Formats: sequence, structure tokens, C-alpha cells
Amino acid sequence: MVPVWERPEPQPRAAPVPLSRAKIAATAIRLADAHGLDELSLRKIAKELGVGPMRLYDYVTNRSELLDLMVDAVYAQIAEAGRHADWRATVLAIARTTRAAALDHEWFSDLLGGRPHLGPHALAVGEATAAALSQAPGVHDIDDLQRALGALNAYLIGALRREVTERRTARATGTDEPAFQASLGPYLTRVFESGRYPTIARLVIDGTHLNAEDTFNHNLTTVLDGITR
Repeated sequence: MVPVWERPEPQPRAAPVPLSRAKIAATAIRLADAHGLDELSLRKIAKELGVGPMRLYDYVTNRSELLDLMVDAVYAQIAEAGRHADWRATVLAIARTTRAAALDHEWFSDLLGGRPHLGPHALAVGEATAAALSQAPGVHDIDDLQRALGALNAYLIGALRREVTERRTARATGTDEPAFQASLGPYLTRVFESGRYPTIARLVIDGTHLNAEDTFNHNLTTVLDGITR
């Protein structure tokens, strides 16, 4: 099958509601932002657009292609981070814009880490990231570049999924992480008094609740420092 990226748009039809892949993707993103991927279907998108479901199949053949279009539309936002003269500034800008996009579109984090995204905007972001990392002092050959990209992507995927999961949990339970820990205060006090978990006790008692953005940036810098060296 020819990928959706290489199939031409269907010819415009004399219909009350004009369609395009971009319009379908934008509607799907709006629904996914509001209700999550589990509630997303071509039938619901068609209803939102005011057309029959079968019309959508002229533009996307299945849900997988729809997700491809949605993901690439988000990568289009990330691609706007652009290139900077310095390799490190480029990587930082792309990573921070990726985090912002994932927080705006929480479902996006659910689709990271599987098979690579190969839409035109995803490839543009990948090219900019790889080209920048190839200029890092610690990257000397293609093997180094592969390892550097792997380390960066592993950090981004893990960090974004954790932050999005915490946000979802706080909404679902009505309790954020500090409040959750406080609710378990008596239990934790008894456990820590046993002396079996001294390091965890220090983290809970003496540690502060770190700002998510500051933590992301600090750890991202640590990863880039490791790549450099």
C-alpha cells in the first residue's frame, strides 16, 4: 500500500462540507485532546465534521493512517523550533518544544516509543536533531550518533510519559503527588522508623517537590553533558 504521505489528496467534490486530510487531522486532534485516543473513531470525527463516515475513507483508509496524520501535525509544531547556530541550542529547543507539544496533546506521549514516525514533519524534526547531535564533541562516527540519539530519545520518552501520567492521575483522583504522599504520612512514618529504608526516608522527608519544567531541563542538560563527554 502506498503510504498516506505519498497518496494525492482526493479531488474536491461538490459537497456541502469540503474535506482535506489536514482538516480531518485537526478535528481528530481536537477530539483526542478533549477525550483521549480511546474515545477517538472515524465515526465520531465524521459526526464532528458533519459528513458521512464513508467520506473519510477517501482520505484515510484506517485508524492507523489517521494517527499518522495526527502525529505528523504535532511534529509540524515541533519543527517550528527551527535550527540554531549551535548544536546544543538546537537540541534543547527541539526537546523543549516536544515537551510543550506533549503537554498540549497528552495522547501524543502515548504514541512515542513504538515504530518510528516517518511523516514529512517527523522526518524534518529527526533530521534536525540528528544533524545537530552529529556536531556534538563526543560524537565521532555513525555508531556514536546512533547511541546519542538513543540516549536522548529514551530520556524524552520516559520523562514525557511520566509527566503526562502524573497529570492524568492527579485529574482522575483529584489528588496531586504532594497530597498523595501526605495522605500516606502515618504509614510512611511507621515504615521509615523501622530504619530499613534510610535513603528513601531522606528523599521523602528532606527532598523538595521539584518543579517539573526545571527538572526536565536539568536532566536534559545532564544527558547532553554525557553525550558531549
